[in-house]
Amino acid sequence: MVEGATRKATGELRLVELFREYDDFVAVNGIDLDVPPGSFFALLGPSGCGKTTTLRMIAGLEEPTSGRIFLGTDDITNTRAHQRRVNTVFQSYALFPHLNIIDNVGFGLRQLKVANWKTKAMEALELVKLADRAKQKPRQLSGGMQQRVALARAIVNEPEILLLDEPLGALDLKLRREMQIELKRIQQEVGITFIHVTHDQEEAMTMADTVAVMRAGRIEQLGEPAALYDKPATAFVANFLGQSNLLPIEVTAVAGDRTTVASHGTSLVVESGAIPTEAPDGLRLGIRPEKLRLVSANDSVWTNKLSGEVTDASFNGVSTTYLVRMPWGQELTVTQPNDGTARATLGEQVTIAWDPHHAFVIGAD
Repeated sequence: MVEGATRKATGELRLVELFREYDDFVAVNGIDLDVPPGSFFALLGPSGCGKTTTLRMIAGLEEPTSGRIFLGTDDITNTRAHQRRVNTVFQSYALFPHLNIIDNVGFGLRQLKVANWKTKAMEALELVKLADRAKQKPRQLSGGMQQRVALARAIVNEPEILLLDEPLGALDLKLRREMQIELKRIQQEVGITFIHVTHDQEEAMTMADTVAVMRAGRIEQLGEPAALYDKPATAFVANFLGQSNLLPIEVTAVAGDRTTVASHGTSLVVESGAIPTEAPDGLRLGIRPEKLRLVSANDSVWTNKLSGEVTDASFNGVSTTYLVRMPWGQELTVTQPNDGTARATLGEQVTIAWDPHHAFVIGAD
């Protein structure tokens, strides 16, 4: 395992026109995907979007209806699961309760008659910071520790790709966040390609280098977490990755790098580069709640301003989240830092503003 941290990453995965159909239901609908070697990659989406089916096809646990799966230059589409250089960590730890921790981790190596299995198993336990628990039984460990044992057992065989199927779903919130940091550290240390399936957008954005947002068997958008969050390509991505305020707009004038648009009779400014080239169903202006600010109605610094009535205020410690009803009835969400400025009250008429740079424009899907 220590050597694994310095070896060149080889786990390059390529999916070509991958389909999986069940009778009249298409679970995975023609996915093309390249996962770079040594990366932490996340398949993110709601239940039923096809992410777990995709993972199971990579693992060899499901057979594609059509399409190809490549690991490096090898076509592994029809390779048996146990012959693939791939290991999987599931939400259920599946540890042997009668074996101690080191025997659980080294079980696969022992089956393969690896002479130094105990040394390798101990190195894997050191990696997940559980070497001092080697002689204990699984029942003596917490859920988070058991998950780390399962991770060590998967890594000890030095696979080229490690598949993680909702591995943190059974943990409580605090432990889940701790494990997110641990998983990222371990992936960086061993250099193995991690492909992580999750429905938790915060989990995906915290750990992954690249995220593929899936919807109805297809990849809706692919990119770095910050790029997906700041510049979503569709309304689905905008609302699945956090929360967005979406306003219908029409372009009224273009002048250099700024475009003037109208929404419900109000003139607003957006960056010209943000306007999609093709949007047959109309356009929507999107602003994240934390990008909006409560300002004075007479504040001339802000170009984009709207006025409305506060209908709800939720104190969250570091911030307060407001619902502000616009004159046309839509409620916009505003998250304002509790930085010492006066907080708004229910029924108060307020003005909200934002920087054009902080908005995005999408088609109405």
